[in-house]
Amino acid sequence: MRKVLSSILSAVLVLSLAAPMASAAEPKAKLAEKASSAIVIERDTGEVIFDKNSQEKLPPASMTKIMTMLLIMEAIDEGKLAYDDVVRTSEYAASMGGSQIFLEPGEEMSVSDMLKAIAVASANDASVAMAEHLAGTEDEFVAMMNAKAKELGLENTNFLNTNGLPAENHYTTAYDLAMISKELLKYDDITKFTGIYEDYLRADTDDKFWLVNTNKLVKFYPGVDGLKTGYTREAMYCLTATAEKNGMRVITVIMGAPSPKERNAQITSMLDYAFSQYQTHNLYDRQHILADVEVSKGDKDTVPVVTSESVSILTKKGVKIDDVVERLEIDANLQAPIKQGDVVGTLFIERENEVLSETPLVAGDDVYEASWWKLFKRVFAKFGAA
Repeated sequence: MRKVLSSILSAVLVLSLAAPMASAAEPKAKLAEKASSAIVIERDTGEVIFDKNSQEKLPPASMTKIMTMLLIMEAIDEGKLAYDDVVRTSEYAASMGGSQIFLEPGEEMSVSDMLKAIAVASANDASVAMAEHLAGTEDEFVAMMNAKAKELGLENTNFLNTNGLPAENHYTTAYDLAMISKELLKYDDITKFTGIYEDYLRADTDDKFWLVNTNKLVKFYPGVDGLKTGYTREAMYCLTATAEKNGMRVITVIMGAPSPKERNAQITSMLDYAFSQYQTHNLYDRQHILADVEVSKGDKDTVPVVTSESVSILTKKGVKIDDVVERLEIDANLQAPIKQGDVVGTLFIERENEVLSETPLVAGDDVYEASWWKLFKRVFAKFGAA
């Protein structure tokens, strides 16, 4: 059972009833011609702005690390990991080839520095070190990656490692990568790492290591602050890029481009198209409190119900909206214990009986079971007030 609450959104977004919402139709402009597949989505809504073979299974190369970073950020958000935690490098992690920061067996580095190495330098050794730190072994972490893909409803993804080094049956799609990126970008801190163009590791030692972002658009396209490049002979040149402009965040993915120059040019064209043709109307930021709901048998009487992600509506550029209705469905009879982040309802944004978006609502705090004595005092207080 769920309680249902409805209200007209008070918005500064007013105008034409007949105005069309955003459409996923492919634009007349030719985009991503020299690529195997590509996609452009708006981050908040997940709406597809451009699509080319986005469901084709392809090797993702180092774009695999988007999922690796998602699980790291999730662990930090849940308090299972802290930026200043120290991560020790195993012999296996240190043995990774390809892009690396040349970790030595036994070398220790903070989570913050490891994450910087993954995000900026695409470090394979740091990816494995973090995987082992979180899950015990890389294989266990890969199982977590695949489980997360299933949780997100992604059916065309299968990971065999944490870093994207070539492996048979290691694949994903442009669409799935966009959805993983959408989830990753819930965590605002991630762009503090992926948006770095150059920095140093081991800065106070003789082994000072210069990091330069493999995603050159971070420096050369205004608003780009992530996410991840990729290259292997099999995958060719790939890039998942995100940029924010005028309150609208776009995610673009390209797979199988013939050269870095072509990859960057095509991503640039897709970003230009999205920003010139579409706009986002933000309704709520992530963790916005929408209601305080009663909880039975808890150490608190109520729990704040908050948005799990930003809530927006996407329209063509220049179009405004009105008569948008929000409907909250919140689980009835919430009972302790409740953990912060537990899904307790859904926010529906509707217009003319059409559902424009559905956003999970989550508990904003932990609510523990009340002690017997606390429950007794509550009952006694009620009788005393009667």
